[in-house]
Amino acid sequence: MGTISLTELGSKLAGLMFIWGTIQQFFPYTLRKRIKSFWQKFENYFYPYVQITIDEFTNGKSNDIYTQVHSYLGTKSINKDAKYLKAEKSKNSKSFAVSLDEGEEIIDQFLGAKLSWRFYKETFNENSTGRNNSRPIEKKSYTITFNQRYKEMVIGKYLKHVMEEGKVIEFNNRKQKIYTNNCSEDWYWYDKGMWRDINFEHPATFDTLAMDPKKKEEIVIDLVAFSKGKDYYSKVGKAWKRGYLLYGPPGTGKSTMIAAIANFLNYDIYDLELTSVKDNSGLKKLLMETTSKSIIVIEDIDCSIDLTGKRKKKKKKNEETVNEDQEDDSDLSKEKASENKETGKLTLSGLLNFIDGIWSACGQERIIIFTTNHKDKLDPALIRRGRMDMHIEMSYCKYEAFKVLAKNYLDIETHPLFQQIQSLFEEVNISPCDVAENLMLKNASGGPEICLNNLIQALEKAKEKANKDKEDKEKTSLLNSKNIKKFSTKLVGRLKKLLK
Repeated sequence: MGTISLTELGSKLAGLMFIWGTIQQFFPYTLRKRIKSFWQKFENYFYPYVQITIDEFTNGKSNDIYTQVHSYLGTKSINKDAKYLKAEKSKNSKSFAVSLDEGEEIIDQFLGAKLSWRFYKETFNENSTGRNNSRPIEKKSYTITFNQRYKEMVIGKYLKHVMEEGKVIEFNNRKQKIYTNNCSEDWYWYDKGMWRDINFEHPATFDTLAMDPKKKEEIVIDLVAFSKGKDYYSKVGKAWKRGYLLYGPPGTGKSTMIAAIANFLNYDIYDLELTSVKDNSGLKKLLMETTSKSIIVIEDIDCSIDLTGKRKKKKKKNEETVNEDQEDDSDLSKEKASENKETGKLTLSGLLNFIDGIWSACGQERIIIFTTNHKDKLDPALIRRGRMDMHIEMSYCKYEAFKVLAKNYLDIETHPLFQQIQSLFEEVNISPCDVAENLMLKNASGGPEICLNNLIQALEKAKEKANKDKEDKEKTSLLNSKNIKKFSTKLVGRLKKLLK
């Protein structure tokens, strides 16, 4: 069989084009439609593949699917046979990412189907687009090619799988952020926005957290269950969120616990300053601007604003017996004016709605954390189960927590002085931050033994102070009891005189 020359091939193609032009001109529309349908079937028989194009931009807007496909294929390209790759890193990413170079192909498999991905890039200069740009415009896209019998599976399942995996990869590779809210008055007047942020680079982890190991394990198990509980929360009809109350004396590691939780889950932190919030409406707006997979923190909530004062006033007012008929009109006007002042302010009701009201469901996988030094000062409605689901006491440092700190600061797990330290911990209350300060190496020549001796001295001083405080308390109590006894004796004598 002889080879066909280019001249012969060109003439045959020209003949086919002439025939198709004649058909379009002289044959009716219905017949042309049938011929076209027949041609498509003929083409599909010999080329049974479907191609889907995913552009970087659609109608001038960024295409989220493209970004997720880009992340997904970046990880696949490392494990596959692709030879031409690119490395890139954005300022918001922890590390660089690998992606396909122009024209490179990668084969992926899903539920028995083979899918071919290819990256394309077109460059347009000023003349082709009609714009006077200083540099050319790039049009990037990915195409996926597969057998048409897998069309329903690819559109219904595979692309969804790619998007979900891409989101996870993006989330894990992004830099964590910590946000704080701007003052409500600055949101619009100075165009500052509601939140400002910086990179969150706190090194705390649960491994370095000075805490009882059993309590620590309990918290970790709870966090893992929450992070994997999307289907469960949907099943029981609850918003996918959880509240934690951290309470205890100052210096017991409440802020460090928040950092450890954020690093464990790779969540962003929103540090909410209630004194900068004007009213309940502003609180809702701040909530709407937070993202999913985040932690909303209100530290020292008992000191932020007076959320329980109004309730106490109402309770006191109800206990008092006041004759309303004798009130003057001026008193009524003053009371109304006082009530009007209360409107437009941040209230306990507004904060409760923020935690678990309807608006709290805007966003998923969100944790809310309150910290306080005085749990008893908080309104019971604020910390009940369902709002603050888990109450975590951050207590004074004990021997088990000390061993964690000794490993962190001195890199030792045992020492002859540990026994003496253990006996002192049973008698003394001391915060983890005070223990850490004594264990910290102050100079290069110092060693573990010097630090441990410093800690022993600090524990003995704390023991002496505790004993002295106990003695003073006992003396005061004894003195008070004597005074009460004298007073009661005098009172009895006076009553006897009166009775005579």
